[in-house]
Amino acid sequence: MTTSDTQKLFSEINKLTTEQRNPNSMDIDTKSTAEILKIINEEDKLVPYAVEQELPYIEQAVEIIVNALKHGGRLLYFGAGTSGRLGVVDASECPPTFGTPYGMIVGYIAGGYDAMFRAQEGAEDKEENGAKEVAAANVTSKDVVCGIAASRRTPYVVGAVKKAKQLGAKTLYVTTNPRKDFDIEEVDVAICPYVGPEVVMGSTRMKSGTAQKLVLNMLTTAAMIRLGKVYENMMIDLELTNKKLVERSKKIVMTITGLSYDEATIALDKAKGHVKTALVMIKANVDYKEAKERLKRADGFVRKAIEG
Repeated sequence: MTTSDTQKLFSEINKLTTEQRNPNSMDIDTKSTAEILKIINEEDKLVPYAVEQELPYIEQAVEIIVNALKHGGRLLYFGAGTSGRLGVVDASECPPTFGTPYGMIVGYIAGGYDAMFRAQEGAEDKEENGAKEVAAANVTSKDVVCGIAASRRTPYVVGAVKKAKQLGAKTLYVTTNPRKDFDIEEVDVAICPYVGPEVVMGSTRMKSGTAQKLVLNMLTTAAMIRLGKVYENMMIDLELTNKKLVERSKKIVMTITGLSYDEATIALDKAKGHVKTALVMIKANVDYKEAKERLKRADGFVRKAIEG
């Protein structure tokens, strides 16, 4: 980079709210452990309220995601550093929690797999890196691409979102800088929880990371509920990939139907380990084949399937 380029970058970063000093932690280096924790905790309390202000935009984003997933599309997260890791975590938790196919919700991080565990310096600095990953992912107009960047300016993320828009995909953006500063062109929905300066200047793994995590939780959880992955407030489309989830599935069946542990075990066996199918079989008093047909007609919603 030339001197003018570096000065421009410095000026750009220097203006970001996430790069300002927090007046409430100016002397944190002189505090006791208890006082340090108190300061951090007081700042963390601001995060849910910042997210609350963005609920209308989060709602718009969820509607876009639901529509895409219903019509064969995907939700793809793109981020760098903490933001990228949060996207990867959120995506990776959807298959075991909600039974989504692998590949329906995917997280991409600047620097690839290794960046999940060790910072890959410079991986986020080029827009073309994000654009190339979007192209390699074969993004189409069916998909939703969500950029995640506390600063909103991360080149890798900006490049990914721009490329996705060119390909006709719906685009979302999650940043913790003020909405008035948002200048990413033609983003369908921007989600901007304003958390203010970090306790440690520029350490966006703190309040910014917490806000991003809350938003991503909302995006996928609300979308999955809208897609019939939850009955009452229980996950009913989970994959039985480990012993904990096997036992959780039994508890869910027991709670909803009133069956005993042994009865729930037998019911799940008859349903080939699928909680949704077991519930319809039990509640509607039908066999496996009829339960599957009802679920198909009901678009996967258990309540509708039980009603017939």
